[in-house]
Amino acid sequence: MTTSSTLLYDTTIITPNGRSRQREHIAIETPYTIMLNEVDIGSSMVLPVGLEEFGVGFLFGQGYIERPDEVKEVMVCPEGRISVYADVENTEPKDVIITSGCGGTGKIPREMLDGLFEEPIEYSLSPAHVKSFLHQAYEASPLGTLTHCIHGCALWSDGALRLHYEDVGRHNAVDKVMGAILLGKADPCCAVYTTGRLTSDMVLKCARMRIPIVMSRTAPSSLGIAIAERAGMTLIGYARTDRLNVFTNPERITTS
Repeated sequence: MTTSSTLLYDTTIITPNGRSRQREHIAIETPYTIMLNEVDIGSSMVLPVGLEEFGVGFLFGQGYIERPDEVKEVMVCPEGRISVYADVENTEPKDVIITSGCGGTGKIPREMLDGLFEEPIEYSLSPAHVKSFLHQAYEASPLGTLTHCIHGCALWSDGALRLHYEDVGRHNAVDKVMGAILLGKADPCCAVYTTGRLTSDMVLKCARMRIPIVMSRTAPSSLGIAIAERAGMTLIGYARTDRLNVFTNPERITTS
């Protein structure tokens, strides 16, 4: 059975006992062009769900959109285009740095690395909430188990899982959460969990959104840690239900 995010593909399984046929669920990866006020800003390969959120989050990540009130309309066209209309004037190309995303897919404006950050919104998590958050984030990721080709990003606030998005790219999954916040679907007074590693661009997006707690099942990079320190964020790696490696500002994880 196919979904809007997967297709079925017959494979040949080869073992010492011989060959057999098996049907696999394959994640769909398709190109979309992101337009801002009818100007072509860029393109990305993306899992074709949460596309409105992705388009807005992509433009936020590139520094074209900063606030929710700037976004006026988002249209997803079947020809592979996401058109965002926003109350912004600057649509000029930016001086970007190719990040450590696989295949050089991640880009961030150079100016963002040296800019100042607003203080994160104050927020804390208890160990019980961390455990519940991680459990629910795992359970909310059916495509990850189904395809073994998917990254997820989840948002927790007010004692519950509020958002969860998946994509073939870890950057894209985070962009979808950032876009959802800008579209008013959640508040940045929250904690974010990602299955991807916390490199500079991943942490930078959350810092600009003033998200106080960011955690990953894997590790941060040195620049990811440096950005979290500058922004005053709590950065957590190797997140498990019974253990957290807190790299910066551990006081937001309470002891009870």
